[in-house]
Amino acid sequence: MKYLALALLLCTQLHLLHGACFNTLPTLSDDLSGCVDKDGTVRPLDSTWRNSDCQDCTCDGCCDAFSTPVSIPDDCTMEFDKKECKYNVFKKNDHAVPCEVGQMIG
Repeated sequence: MKYLALALLLCTQLHLLHGACFNTLPTLSDDLSGCVDKDGTVRPLDSTWRNSDCQDCTCDGCCDAFSTPVSIPDDCTMEFDKKECKYNVFKKNDHAVPCEVGQMIG
């Protein structure tokens, strides 16, 4: 019974795995065969893709495809790498030295 309760608790927390998800009304293509993404590309209705904002999308909406650091040391800074869709955290005075991140969201 304990394991069932734990499994139910974990299932209710799955939404926390995604930092930011949102549903949108799809913009349908002129021939109604797909939807038009934020970059202007027509996508098939049942497809998934990653857009230029590092979001994993369907015609119904998108979710961030990256985690965001929320707890970094004071002597560190972070920069978002759009090519890799991730934050890099490093020392303010030496970008070659990575920093440990306490917590990430997403």
